[in-house]
Amino acid sequence: MTLHLIKLCAGANGIEDLRARMKASVARNLKLRGRRVHTHETRMFPRRCEELLNGGSLYWVIRGVILVRQKIIEIEAFSAEDGTGRCAIVLDPTLVETNAAPRRAFQGWRYFDDGDAPRDLSAGDGSAPAALRARLAELGLL
Repeated sequence: MTLHLIKLCAGANGIEDLRARMKASVARNLKLRGRRVHTHETRMFPRRCEELLNGGSLYWVIRGVILVRQKIIEIEAFSAEDGTGRCAIVLDPTLVETNAAPRRAFQGWRYFDDGDAPRDLSAGDGSAPAALRARLAELGLL
């Protein structure tokens, strides 16, 4: 069974802001790992790792609305410089835009069943820009 993560993208103003933040991570990982990936570091290691690695994605909540996702490639445990346990969620750097789906604020991440995930936007959808989709979703019009 495929499982996803949903996480707040704290401080991001939109998809382009997230994309700009990812550039540094991708550049760092190209040097360290020899491949073009984005990593998101967190304190907790997901207990349902197997299900996440079975085609799961991380859905980003940007300003209260899910607008984009990234495919989860792998999940790695590591130790920080101070010796505390950490987790790196290794993500495909491609941002896949989704239908706008409003979400309330929460801490950490939440597991997200495949059936509850918003549908990806396809090139033929002729959809509105992300900011407009987010506002329409907030108003309950999407």
